[in-house]
Amino acid sequence: MKKIFYYLIATAIIVCCTVAVTKCCDKSCASCEESAGVTTCGNCCASGDNCCASGDNCCASCDNCSAPAEEAEVTSVQSTELIRTSQSWDGVELPDYFQGRPELVAVKYIFPAGKKLGWHHHPVMNYGILVEGELTIIGQDGQEKVVHEGEPVVEMVNTIHHGENRGTKPVVLYMFYLSQKDLPLAVQHPEIPLE
Repeated sequence: MKKIFYYLIATAIIVCCTVAVTKCCDKSCASCEESAGVTTCGNCCASGDNCCASGDNCCASCDNCSAPAEEAEVTSVQSTELIRTSQSWDGVELPDYFQGRPELVAVKYIFPAGKKLGWHHHPVMNYGILVEGELTIIGQDGQEKVVHEGEPVVEMVNTIHHGENRGTKPVVLYMFYLSQKDLPLAVQHPEIPLE
């Protein structure tokens, strides 16, 4: 009976140690692998700081690793200004507001993985926030802007460009247009081929 008891305690200790170790992340951010007898798994943050994105404990042996901060319960209204600018993403000054009555338009775009939007320009100011994925915007001059998940973007006005999803998951983008009645939000340029 004592042997069984000691066996169960030893097994419990091994299981506890193994579980604690496998909730780590490795520097290569690869899938779970064994190195020097220690199993690590690749749930690393997008920022590359070797901390677990899943909120699990981090490896004691990882560089720049610390326990994830506990999210505090939100008990009051919070606001965070994401952007304040008078320029589009390419550094060009935005035009003055139109005279007359405004028409505000909000649009949700979903770009499937690998999808390219045709060349177009916007006659009205617009800005938005990318809530999922990663979108690349390309100006006709070849200048590029990569918008990451959670980032705001101020679009070019009256400058031809297009967007594409070079990633492996859909892009979800909310855009807000400062327009007027009967103005198009975008003017397409099908005469310019996509490469």
